[in-house]
Amino acid sequence: MTGTVLDGRVAIVTGAGAGLGRAEALELGRQGAALVVNDVADEAARATVAAVEEVGGKALAVAGDVGERATADALLAAATEHFGGLHLVVNNAGLVRDKMLFNLTDDDWDTVVRVHLRGHFLLCRGALQYWRGVSKTDGGPAYGRIVNTASEAFLSGPAGQANYGAAKAGITALTVSTARAGARYGVRANAICPRARTAMTAGTFGAEAPDGNDPLSTDHVAPFVAYLGSPGADHINGQVFVVHGGHVALLSPPSIEQDFVTGGEAWTVGELADRIGGYFDDRDPARMFSATDVLELGQPGQETRP
Repeated sequence: MTGTVLDGRVAIVTGAGAGLGRAEALELGRQGAALVVNDVADEAARATVAAVEEVGGKALAVAGDVGERATADALLAAATEHFGGLHLVVNNAGLVRDKMLFNLTDDDWDTVVRVHLRGHFLLCRGALQYWRGVSKTDGGPAYGRIVNTASEAFLSGPAGQANYGAAKAGITALTVSTARAGARYGVRANAICPRARTAMTAGTFGAEAPDGNDPLSTDHVAPFVAYLGSPGADHINGQVFVVHGGHVALLSPPSIEQDFVTGGEAWTVGELADRIGGYFDDRDPARMFSATDVLELGQPGQETRP
C-alpha cells in the first residue's frame, strides 16, 4: 500500500467497473480505504475488487443500477455491516444518450436523469442519514465525505446533451444542498467536473491516448478525489472543481452582470423594452448564461488566473 491518508476509512465508489470509477477505487485502495465497489455489471465490479486487492487494499463488490433504491440500500449495508462503517461516498456512475433536444425520446431523458441525478440523490440521502445518526449517537461531528461527479456540460449547455447537462446541473445543486444540510454533522460534500478519457467520453475526447503524458488520463483525477475524502480536506465544503491534466480549477458562483431598476413605481412593457431591450441591442447574441470560458482551461503546467 503506497499511502495512508485514508487508513481505516470505508468508501463506496459507484460506476467503478471501468474508467474513472475504477481509477478512483484503486487510488482510494492505495491510500488505505476499504472499498465497496459498485458497477451495473457484476463481472466488472469483481474485476475492480481484484485489482484493489492486488495493490494491498480490501474491497467488496456490490453490483446494481444506482438509480434503484435497492442498490443504494445494498451499498450502504455492505459498508456498514461488512466493513463496520462508512466515511466516504464517491458518486461516479453514469451514462450518456447524446442527441439534439428535438430528437430526444422520453426514455433518453428519463434514463440519463435517473442514473445520474437520482443515483446521486439516493446515496447522498442514505449516507447523510447514516452520518446524522452517528453524530447524534456520538454527541459530536461524524466523519463524512461525499464527492459527486458533475460535468462542464452543466456550465456550457451543449446542444446535443440537454439530458446530461440538466442532470449534471442538478447534481451540482444537490451537492451544495448536501453540504449545507450535512455540515453540522461533520459531513463535507463537493463536486468535481472531470475531463477524463473513458469509454463514456470516447465520442468527445477520442478512445486512443497520445504517447507520453495524457492530460485526459483518469490518473490526473483520482488523487484529488482521495484528497477530498481525507481529513486534510475538512475545511472544503460545497465547492465545485474542474479537474484534468494537472489542473484543479476552483469555480466561483455566478455573478450579477447588470441590475435593472425601474424608474417608476413598477415596470411597464415600454420601459422594459427601452431599458433591457436596449441593453441587449449591441450585446453578442451568442453570450448566454454559459461558462464556455472554462472550456479554455490551460494546458498542463499553465496556470489559469482570474
